[in-house]
Amino acid sequence: MHHDTTPEEDRAGLPEPRRILARSGFGAAEPLFSADLRAATDLAQAREAVSAHASRLWTEATRTDVDGPDDRPPYWARLVLAARLRTWRPGFALSEAERADLLHLLETGSRGITDLDFPPGERWIRIVVTGFDPFRLDEDPGCSNPSGAAALDLNGWTFPVGGRTAVVRTAVFPVRWADFDAGLVEEALADQHGRADAVVTLSRGRPGRFDIEEWNGIWRGGGPDNVREVRTGRAPVPGPDAPEWTRSSLPGARIAEATAGRPYPVVVNTAVTEVPAGADEQRERPDGPSEGSAARRGGGGNYLSNEIAYRNTLLRDRSGWEVPAGHVHLPKVADPGENAAVLAQVREIVRTVAEAAGAAPPMA
Repeated sequence: MHHDTTPEEDRAGLPEPRRILARSGFGAAEPLFSADLRAATDLAQAREAVSAHASRLWTEATRTDVDGPDDRPPYWARLVLAARLRTWRPGFALSEAERADLLHLLETGSRGITDLDFPPGERWIRIVVTGFDPFRLDEDPGCSNPSGAAALDLNGWTFPVGGRTAVVRTAVFPVRWADFDAGLVEEALADQHGRADAVVTLSRGRPGRFDIEEWNGIWRGGGPDNVREVRTGRAPVPGPDAPEWTRSSLPGARIAEATAGRPYPVVVNTAVTEVPAGADEQRERPDGPSEGSAARRGGGGNYLSNEIAYRNTLLRDRSGWEVPAGHVHLPKVADPGENAAVLAQVREIVRTVAEAAGAAPPMA
């Protein structure tokens, strides 16, 4: 790869990602994208080409596959296209800001972020669900993230809830601190609070169980992301007076009851790690934070999954809309072929959230 590419993009040239792209057919995206970039004679044509290919990648990714959704081909294809765009030398002047805008257009369009639209009217129960890219790819470049697969599986799903119809729209987020620093979560989800009836974020958790994370903390613990960057300290969320903690409004007990007997238990996780008010050392608390404490780990830890949960529920609180919003950690599976049982149970969880949202007065 060119020296301007990122460590994440460079991984796309490894043997396993190349095999994934070749087997899936997503490897064809790069030559078509490159041809359209070469044909662009100005910035407007370049934007049109990037937007079209980003939209096509998301559409292809969310099509139902006979073997079930696989989040890995669109993930690696996006990185190949991003690397091509990052190193592209057009025949017209292109500033770094304009190139960054094209890269952002590719990211948001190919992740479903620009496609979070719902039909109008009160007959609909509007549900937003988000997942994440694969991560820890230096250890296993062939790994999947079941939350990303779930987002691909759920997009466009409709089902009856009482006398109304639930409709699901989804997006997939990058595992990169810088994108969160730049406000990508707020760009995607801020307008959904006040429009959607529920906003559920998903990520990959521990083996063998689902966790509904009750408490989310503002603290970042420094884990390396997909470009090997780390962040430690309070998350730089926009707006004043960001609290140390936010809380889930997902119907945890109802979800656990509705999914009883399924392959994986559902646990409402209330544990946190805090620095108590007036203290210097952190401690674990099994039943949520104490008054005035500083966050060190939410129920979902102090990595990007905790942070998206924090940012999503903070957006809910600031919007004034009392809708189900929160985070669910999905079981980590050893092989993408084991995702089917996880995805079936995710559908039951989303159905239960929709039923809870449908019990509230409909939003216009």
